[in-house]
Amino acid sequence: MRRVSVWVAALFAVLFSVFLSACNNNPWPLGASSENTLFVSFTERSPRYLDPVASYTAPESSFSYLIFEPLYGYHYLKRPYTLIPRSASAVVQPKLLDAQGRELPPTATDDEVAEVVYDIPIRKGVKYAPHPAFALDANQQPRYLNLSRTQLGAKRSPFDFEHQGTRELTAHDFVYAFKRHATTRIQAPIVAVLAEHIVGLREYVELIKTEDAKLLAGRPRSTRDKPFLDFRRWPLPGVQAVNDHLLRIRLKDRYPQFSYWLATTFSSPVPWEVDAFYAQPGMQDAGFSWNRWPVGSGPFQMTVYEQDRHHVLTRNPHYRGEPYPCEGAPGDQEKGLLADCGKPTPFVDRIEFSMIKEKLPTKELFKQGYLDTPDLERAEWGVEFLADRQDAGANDRLYTERGYQLPTGTDISNWYIGFNMLDPVVGQGSTPEQQLRNRKLRQALSIAIDWEEGYGRIFKNKGGDAAHGPVPPGVFGGREGQSGWHNPVTHQVVDGKVQRRPIEDAKRLMVEAGYPDGRDAVTGKPLVLNYDFNRVVTPEFKAENDWLAKQFAKLGVQLEVRATDYNQFQEKLQKGKHQIYWWGWFADYPDAENFLFLLYGPNAKSLHQGENSSNYQSAEFDRRFKALIRLDDGPEKQRLMDEMLAIVREDAPWAFGYFPWVGYAYQSWLHNGKPTIMIRDLARYYRIDPASRQAKLEAWNAPVRWPLLLGLFALLILVALAWRSARAQALRTARKAAA
Repeated sequence: MRRVSVWVAALFAVLFSVFLSACNNNPWPLGASSENTLFVSFTERSPRYLDPVASYTAPESSFSYLIFEPLYGYHYLKRPYTLIPRSASAVVQPKLLDAQGRELPPTATDDEVAEVVYDIPIRKGVKYAPHPAFALDANQQPRYLNLSRTQLGAKRSPFDFEHQGTRELTAHDFVYAFKRHATTRIQAPIVAVLAEHIVGLREYVELIKTEDAKLLAGRPRSTRDKPFLDFRRWPLPGVQAVNDHLLRIRLKDRYPQFSYWLATTFSSPVPWEVDAFYAQPGMQDAGFSWNRWPVGSGPFQMTVYEQDRHHVLTRNPHYRGEPYPCEGAPGDQEKGLLADCGKPTPFVDRIEFSMIKEKLPTKELFKQGYLDTPDLERAEWGVEFLADRQDAGANDRLYTERGYQLPTGTDISNWYIGFNMLDPVVGQGSTPEQQLRNRKLRQALSIAIDWEEGYGRIFKNKGGDAAHGPVPPGVFGGREGQSGWHNPVTHQVVDGKVQRRPIEDAKRLMVEAGYPDGRDAVTGKPLVLNYDFNRVVTPEFKAENDWLAKQFAKLGVQLEVRATDYNQFQEKLQKGKHQIYWWGWFADYPDAENFLFLLYGPNAKSLHQGENSSNYQSAEFDRRFKALIRLDDGPEKQRLMDEMLAIVREDAPWAFGYFPWVGYAYQSWLHNGKPTIMIRDLARYYRIDPASRQAKLEAWNAPVRWPLLLGLFALLILVALAWRSARAQALRTARKAAA
């Protein structure tokens, strides 16, 4: 036994030494860093919606805008943002028509305009990424559009099918896509907006409800195998294919912002074959859907989908290679952002996404060079690293030595605390008396949350400027920072400076609301409010939530944090099960309407599946909003915006938070990085120098060899002890034999 134990110990030492020599913290396969691959992370869970009709949130957009190709996009470098064609061949100006169909001049009044028509030319020769839905047999018939569960078998990826195919994109695919917004089977968040403007879409929504009910008649509501809802069967008068390469969209009225919607994934083409493919028996159970395996004509395609772990986008082999821009904003030339002028994009062949739940390991992997940029979604990483740089001289030396690029700027986005107006305590209220009480409670809480302290002085790594309304600077009508332009409900002017109102003002409002010292004046019970947070609480988020709880505690209010992952949070909002929530908005397009529609009644999330997550309803606000969306930038639009802002400041459906500073973090070997929130297909423009990356990774992460030497030394001692023990045992055995 002694001999065995000695040799076991020796074997353990050998294995331990081998482990030490092989151990490293590189999350990617050996040799991957020398390939033309972009390495990034993502947080929490995989994107919930990658269906172009449903995908609308920032975590999803870092995937969807690389896979799909809307009609329009934005010039990557120019500021202010400029529309450019993507799957369209040109950005067009709409035609104004009167009731007799005659074209009117741009100066025509709203009363004269009966219809607005967009005739959009579609690029020729654009191909979809490979997919079995396009595969044809010898008779040129679809191979895989009549599968049974048995034929599907154990396939779990489109690449498990033997045959793949493609076809040319046509105007008919856009017609199908716009029709699909009327679906009853998934959440379509902007159908209410589109239905207000596209001719016949509102009626089409009702038609599809009826036709879908017929298809599902007699089937259990829980069934996952639903018959194919073929939108080709029912025409939509407002969206038509004039021919294969000309799309016509008819609007009921002027809506200048409509061109911006055509730059979102909601205007991406949807091939009917893929929709039919995913409607076959067993597909949902096997994980086949738009949300997991989206199909587009963009630069990349999803080739690896490991839920909540790992995703891979690879180059679409049929992508035409749009040229990198040759013009930019002032200073772009000096920053080297025009060096790749005219070269075909994308530059990288592959994008590897690895889930990293917490910020600290993400930062460490970036500092070691294993991430080319921390992620493609969040726009505050540069701010985070700059804060670290200022806090410690060692960081400043390290960042300078390693050449980290930390460009920062401002962009159009906001963060805020929202109140669910359907809630009986913080919401609208069912009687005039209750409405007044609830409004004063929301106003008091809005005063108490000191955004200047929290996100101006404490949380500098994700800070910004305190907001006085929903519209950020940089958008027409946003007067943030201008003299005298402050929220009078939460701020006042003292000695010529805008300051947050004293907490005594908030406490007075609490008394008037019926909650003196945070207790119900009738029952004496403490006021406890629920706060729905849209992330799993990591240490850094815990600090922010603790700070927020202290803001409520100033008024004696207890804040219960209900943190969930992002997907569960979305479900709460959709079902109206939230009370107070943390939320933000990255602009879809550079117009004030894209922020004001977050408070437009018909967009209420829990009632109409829109993006008004507070479910705010105000007839006066909505009336002005309807007038505003028909206006170009100018004095009349500014007047309406000012009136709308006064309404929401008084009603306080949000505690206006802050407009964040924007910054990205890039390794020295990543080129063409420019901070932006508006543009979501950034990785299309990124260029990597793999040779430089490989050399620096080897220099920054040289193996530490002393543990291995120590292990070998320990192994030699164990071997020597084992040999000595074995020799002594042999001598004892020999003496016994001689005796």
